[in-house]
Amino acid sequence: MPSYKLTYFDVRGYAEPARILFYLAGVPFEDNRITHGDGTWEKLKDKTPFGQVPVLSVNGFDIPQSAAIVRYLANKFGYAGKTPEEQAWADAIVDQFKDFMGSFRQLIMAQRAGKSAEEIAKISSEVAIPARDSYFKIINGILEKSKSGFLVGNELTFADIVVVENITTLEKNQFFTASEHPKLTALREKVYAIPAIKTWVATRPDTQF
Repeated sequence: MPSYKLTYFDVRGYAEPARILFYLAGVPFEDNRITHGDGTWEKLKDKTPFGQVPVLSVNGFDIPQSAAIVRYLANKFGYAGKTPEEQAWADAIVDQFKDFMGSFRQLIMAQRAGKSAEEIAKISSEVAIPARDSYFKIINGILEKSKSGFLVGNELTFADIVVVENITTLEKNQFFTASEHPKLTALREKVYAIPAIKTWVATRPDTQF
């Protein structure tokens, strides 16, 4: 069996879908968590392929970028979609998530940079909220047409995991209200009810992001 090491900060963030895939597949891995502010990241940054994390090391071979990592693991573990068409749709949904996060990240960075309340409110109202609403409209539209309750096909794919983890983060930051999005909430309940995922979610570190 390959040796896996997943390196990321000590939060859920972009690495959490990969962690969930490992637990779902029952495949052991090293969950290498970096603590902010202790100097570890500064020493490690230049050694990573793109100067950022997450990075998945497979027998010493490094794979950067969160979307590439989850696609790789989903293909390895059987959660990428059953047909090329399903795989393409799962990819598209995750790419759409990445587009949304590009906008939402502007708000996160403004908060971390200590911007004024007025500046943060402006970014929220003009960038983050419109991007979120557009994103939710797309995902809800997909779920409206779904007969299985999953985003792609009749079974769980990595796209479900990525979206569910994203709405959990948004909820923790007051950007998602479960009662306003019953289909998204039902998807999260469906994914989190899977035994291996349920166990991990119940015991994992509770972080804001």
